Amino acid sequence: MIMRGMRRNEKAIQSNEEMTAILRKVNFVTIAMCDGNEPYLVTLSHGYDESKNCIYFHCAQEGKKIDILKENNIVWGQALQDHGYDTGECDHHYATVHFKGRVTFIDDIKEKRQALIVMIRQLEAEPQTVVDRQISEQSLKRVNIGRIDIEYMTGKKSKEVVISL
Repeated sequence: MIMRGMRRNEKAIQSNEEMTAILRKVNFVTIAMCDGNEPYLVTLSHGYDESKNCIYFHCAQEGKKIDILKENNIVWGQALQDHGYDTGECDHHYATVHFKGRVTFIDDIKEKRQALIVMIRQLEAEPQTVVDRQISEQSLKRVNIGRIDIEYMTGKKSKEVVISL
């Protein structure tokens, strides 16, 4: 695969810390996978684990996404911070991270627990209350957790009006 440089280099996010901060802050990521030669997209709530440079998500034990990922576990994804449209200026402000990775489904109960804690901490205002109420041995056995191990990421942002003619 040929990696092409960004055309608007002034919009590139150069800092890995800034890209990981976006992954930690947003509530959803969208991932693209390939079903044969057909693209398939899903949006997922997630948790980003910086120590492992991975994204955790939970899902059903079966379904189209699971079937596709069993055949081809490579995904491309996007995390988007929408800073809004600049009315009258014909511009939109955002920060986005695109990533490539491989999905693995987790069987290890300890890792499932840690993954759920990462997700809950990212998504909940009072995470400990939710952890105490939601995580049990039974729920850990039942839940399906996917881990996206990030292999590549790039970022782009626009916070100022740039009009190209």
